[in-house]
Amino acid sequence: MTKKVLILEDEEAIRAFVVLNLRRAGYETVEAATGEEALELFDRNPDIDIAVLDVMLPGIDGLEVCKTIRASNQKIGIIMLTAKAQENDKVAGLMNGADDYVAKPFSPLELIVRVDSLYRRVQIMNGMPVDNGDELRDGPFTLNVKSRKLQKNGERIEVTQVEFQLMKHFLENPGKAFSREEIFRTVWGDAFGGDRHKIVDVNIRRLRIKIEDDSSNPKFIQTVWGFGYRWGNE
Repeated sequence: MTKKVLILEDEEAIRAFVVLNLRRAGYETVEAATGEEALELFDRNPDIDIAVLDVMLPGIDGLEVCKTIRASNQKIGIIMLTAKAQENDKVAGLMNGADDYVAKPFSPLELIVRVDSLYRRVQIMNGMPVDNGDELRDGPFTLNVKSRKLQKNGERIEVTQVEFQLMKHFLENPGKAFSREEIFRTVWGDAFGGDRHKIVDVNIRRLRIKIEDDSSNPKFIQTVWGFGYRWGNE
Protein backbone atom coordinates (compact mmCIF):
# COMPACT_ATOMS: atom_id res chain seq x y z
CA MET A 1 0.00 0.00 0.00
CA THR A 2 1.34 3.42 -1.02
CA LYS A 3 1.83 5.90 1.83
CA LYS A 4 1.65 9.35 0.29
CA VAL A 5 2.69 12.61 1.94
CA LEU A 6 2.32 16.16 0.63
CA ILE A 7 5.22 18.42 1.62
CA LEU A 8 4.73 22.20 1.43
CA GLU A 9 7.96 24.08 2.13
CA ASP A 10 9.30 27.08 0.21
CA GLU A 11 12.92 26.64 1.32
CA GLU A 12 14.39 24.15 -1.10
CA ALA A 13 17.05 22.81 1.28
CA ILE A 14 14.53 22.09 4.04
CA ARG A 15 12.08 20.56 1.57
CA ALA A 16 14.80 18.28 0.16
CA PHE A 17 15.78 17.25 3.71
CA VAL A 18 12.17 16.37 4.58
CA VAL A 19 11.57 14.51 1.32
CA LEU A 20 14.77 12.50 1.64
CA ASN A 21 13.96 11.30 5.14
CA LEU A 22 10.33 10.50 4.39
CA ARG A 23 11.33 8.47 1.33
CA ARG A 24 13.87 6.58 3.40
CA ALA A 25 11.04 5.79 5.83
CA GLY A 26 8.94 4.31 3.01
CA TYR A 27 6.69 7.23 2.09
CA GLU A 28 5.90 8.50 -1.40
CA THR A 29 6.19 12.28 -1.46
CA VAL A 30 4.51 15.06 -3.40
CA GLU A 31 6.38 18.38 -3.21
CA ALA A 32 5.14 21.97 -3.33
CA ALA A 33 7.01 25.25 -2.90
CA THR A 34 3.93 27.52 -2.68
CA GLY A 35 0.49 27.31 -1.13
CA GLU A 36 -1.12 27.61 -4.54
CA GLU A 37 0.91 24.66 -5.85
CA ALA A 38 0.09 22.60 -2.75
CA LEU A 39 -3.66 23.04 -3.26
CA GLU A 40 -3.37 22.08 -6.93
CA LEU A 41 -1.41 18.93 -6.01
CA PHE A 42 -3.93 18.10 -3.29
CA ASP A 43 -6.76 18.27 -5.82
CA ARG A 44 -4.83 16.04 -8.25
CA ASN A 45 -3.82 13.49 -5.61
CA PRO A 46 -6.90 12.35 -3.67
CA ASP A 47 -4.89 9.48 -2.15
CA ILE A 48 -2.66 11.78 -0.05
CA ASP A 49 -2.63 10.48 3.53
CA ILE A 50 -0.61 13.18 5.31
CA ALA A 51 0.11 16.85 4.57
CA VAL A 52 3.21 18.46 6.10
CA LEU A 53 2.74 22.23 5.75
CA ASP A 54 5.12 25.08 6.48
CA VAL A 55 3.33 28.05 8.05
CA MET A 56 5.35 31.03 6.79
CA LEU A 57 4.96 31.30 3.01
CA PRO A 58 4.52 34.10 0.48
CA GLY A 59 1.07 34.24 -1.10
CA ILE A 60 -1.27 31.61 0.34
CA ASP A 61 0.34 30.62 3.63
CA GLY A 62 0.34 27.23 5.33
CA LEU A 63 -2.51 28.10 7.68
CA GLU A 64 -4.82 28.90 4.77
CA VAL A 65 -3.76 25.71 2.98
CA CYS A 66 -4.49 23.74 6.16
CA LYS A 67 -7.93 25.32 6.50
CA THR A 68 -8.80 24.63 2.85
CA ILE A 69 -7.62 21.02 2.95
CA ARG A 70 -9.43 20.30 6.21
CA ALA A 71 -12.67 21.81 4.86
CA SER A 72 -12.69 19.23 2.07
CA ASN A 73 -11.20 16.24 3.89
CA GLN A 74 -11.77 15.40 7.56
CA LYS A 75 -9.69 12.23 7.45
CA ILE A 76 -6.35 13.42 6.09
CA GLY A 77 -3.59 13.95 8.67
CA ILE A 78 -2.06 17.44 8.83
CA ILE A 79 1.23 18.45 10.48
CA MET A 80 2.33 22.10 10.60
CA LEU A 81 5.98 23.16 10.48
CA THR A 82 6.35 26.22 12.71
CA ALA A 83 9.16 28.49 13.88
CA LYS A 84 10.11 27.53 17.42
CA ALA A 85 9.22 30.93 18.87
CA GLN A 86 5.91 31.37 17.02
CA GLU A 87 3.48 30.04 19.64
CA ASN A 88 0.55 31.76 17.92
CA ASP A 89 1.24 29.83 14.72
CA LYS A 90 0.94 26.55 16.60
CA VAL A 91 -2.42 27.47 18.11
CA ALA A 92 -3.71 28.88 14.82
CA GLY A 93 -2.71 25.71 12.98
CA LEU A 94 -4.54 23.49 15.43
CA MET A 95 -7.62 25.68 15.33
CA ASN A 96 -7.63 25.53 11.53
CA GLY A 97 -7.67 21.74 11.52
CA ALA A 98 -4.08 20.59 11.98
CA ASP A 99 -3.49 17.44 14.04
CA ASP A 100 0.06 18.18 15.16
CA TYR A 101 2.96 20.57 14.73
CA VAL A 102 6.75 20.26 14.54
CA ALA A 103 8.89 23.24 15.55
CA LYS A 104 11.95 24.13 13.47
CA PRO A 105 14.68 23.11 13.71
CA PHE A 106 13.69 19.46 14.03
CA SER A 107 15.51 16.17 13.73
CA PRO A 108 14.70 13.57 11.05
CA LEU A 109 13.72 11.08 13.76
CA GLU A 110 11.28 13.51 15.37
CA LEU A 111 9.54 14.20 12.06
CA ILE A 112 9.30 10.52 11.09
CA VAL A 113 7.91 9.55 14.49
CA ARG A 114 5.22 12.21 14.17
CA VAL A 115 4.33 11.24 10.61
CA ASP A 116 4.27 7.52 11.48
CA SER A 117 2.01 8.10 14.48
CA LEU A 118 -0.42 10.25 12.54
CA TYR A 119 -0.40 7.87 9.57
CA ARG A 120 -1.46 5.00 11.84
CA ARG A 121 -4.40 7.05 13.12
CA VAL A 122 -5.41 7.97 9.57
CA GLN A 123 -5.32 4.33 8.51
CA ILE A 124 -7.48 3.30 11.45
CA MET A 125 -10.01 5.98 10.56
CA ASN A 126 -10.10 4.99 6.88
CA GLY A 127 -9.99 1.24 7.37
CA MET A 128 -12.69 0.48 9.92
CA PRO A 129 -15.74 -1.37 8.50
CA VAL A 130 -19.17 0.04 9.29
CA ASP A 131 -20.99 -1.68 12.13
CA ASN A 132 -24.07 0.19 13.29
CA GLY A 133 -24.29 -2.02 16.37
CA ASP A 134 -21.08 -0.72 17.92
CA GLU A 135 -22.04 2.67 19.32
CA LEU A 136 -21.38 4.88 22.31
CA ARG A 137 -24.31 7.04 23.42
CA ASP A 138 -24.65 9.88 25.89
CA GLY A 139 -27.39 12.51 25.90
CA PRO A 140 -27.84 13.83 22.35
CA PHE A 141 -24.62 12.18 21.11
CA THR A 142 -24.07 8.91 19.26
CA LEU A 143 -20.55 7.85 18.31
CA ASN A 144 -20.18 4.82 16.07
CA VAL A 145 -16.71 3.45 16.85
CA LYS A 146 -16.55 1.38 13.68
CA SER A 147 -17.69 3.89 11.08
CA ARG A 148 -16.24 6.74 13.19
CA LYS A 149 -19.33 8.86 12.72
CA LEU A 150 -20.49 11.32 15.35
CA GLN A 151 -24.10 12.51 15.55
CA LYS A 152 -25.81 15.04 17.80
CA ASN A 153 -29.59 14.79 17.89
CA GLY A 154 -29.36 12.71 14.73
CA GLU A 155 -27.33 15.33 12.85
CA ARG A 156 -23.88 14.37 11.59
CA ILE A 157 -20.88 16.27 12.98
CA GLU A 158 -17.69 15.99 10.94
CA VAL A 159 -14.69 15.28 13.16
CA THR A 160 -10.98 14.75 12.58
CA GLN A 161 -9.20 11.63 13.80
CA VAL A 162 -7.98 13.49 16.92
CA GLU A 163 -11.47 14.78 17.68
CA PHE A 164 -12.87 11.26 17.25
CA GLN A 165 -10.35 9.89 19.74
CA LEU A 166 -11.22 12.63 22.23
CA MET A 167 -14.96 11.94 21.91
CA LYS A 168 -14.42 8.20 22.25
CA HIS A 169 -12.30 8.70 25.37
CA PHE A 170 -14.89 10.96 27.00
CA LEU A 171 -17.94 8.87 26.09
CA GLU A 172 -16.26 5.74 27.42
CA ASN A 173 -15.58 7.50 30.73
CA PRO A 174 -18.52 9.81 31.52
CA GLY A 175 -18.14 11.86 34.68
CA LYS A 176 -14.48 10.91 35.19
CA ALA A 177 -11.92 13.71 35.39
CA PHE A 178 -8.73 13.28 33.39
CA SER A 179 -5.57 15.33 33.57
CA ARG A 180 -4.26 16.91 30.38
CA GLU A 181 -1.33 14.48 30.52
CA GLU A 182 -3.67 11.47 30.71
CA ILE A 183 -5.73 12.76 27.80
CA PHE A 184 -2.60 13.39 25.75
CA ARG A 185 -1.18 9.90 26.30
CA THR A 186 -4.51 8.32 25.35
CA VAL A 187 -4.98 10.29 22.14
CA TRP A 188 -1.45 11.09 20.94
CA GLY A 189 0.74 8.49 22.65
CA ASP A 190 4.11 9.15 24.27
CA ALA A 191 6.24 10.09 21.24
CA PHE A 192 5.43 13.81 21.24
CA GLY A 193 7.91 16.13 22.92
CA GLY A 194 6.20 19.52 22.62
CA ASP A 195 3.78 21.43 24.83
CA ARG A 196 1.34 18.64 25.60
CA HIS A 197 -1.04 20.75 27.67
CA LYS A 198 -1.43 23.35 24.92
CA ILE A 199 -2.09 20.63 22.32
CA VAL A 200 -4.87 19.21 24.51
CA ASP A 201 -6.36 22.62 25.30
CA VAL A 202 -6.48 23.76 21.68
CA ASN A 203 -8.03 20.53 20.44
CA ILE A 204 -10.62 20.59 23.25
CA ARG A 205 -11.46 24.16 22.27
CA ARG A 206 -11.87 23.14 18.63
CA LEU A 207 -14.05 20.16 19.55
CA ARG A 208 -16.22 22.31 21.81
CA ILE A 209 -16.92 24.64 18.88
CA LYS A 210 -18.33 21.66 16.99
CA ILE A 211 -20.36 19.93 19.70
CA GLU A 212 -21.42 22.50 22.28
CA ASP A 213 -24.54 24.67 21.97
CA ASP A 214 -22.40 27.51 23.33
CA SER A 215 -18.67 26.81 23.27
CA SER A 216 -18.02 29.72 25.65
CA ASN A 217 -20.25 28.04 28.23
CA PRO A 218 -19.67 24.31 27.67
CA LYS A 219 -21.88 21.77 29.39
CA PHE A 220 -20.54 18.56 27.84
CA ILE A 221 -16.75 18.89 27.98
CA GLN A 222 -16.26 20.50 31.36
CA THR A 223 -13.04 22.07 32.59
CA VAL A 224 -11.63 20.79 35.86
CA TRP A 225 -9.67 23.87 36.85
CA GLY A 226 -5.99 23.34 37.45
CA PHE A 227 -6.23 19.70 36.35
CA GLY A 228 -7.90 18.82 33.06
CA TYR A 229 -11.33 17.90 31.71
CA ARG A 230 -14.27 15.59 32.24
CA TRP A 231 -17.35 14.65 30.26
CA GLY A 232 -20.65 15.60 31.86
CA ASN A 233 -24.01 16.86 30.70
CA GLU A 234 -25.66 17.85 33.95
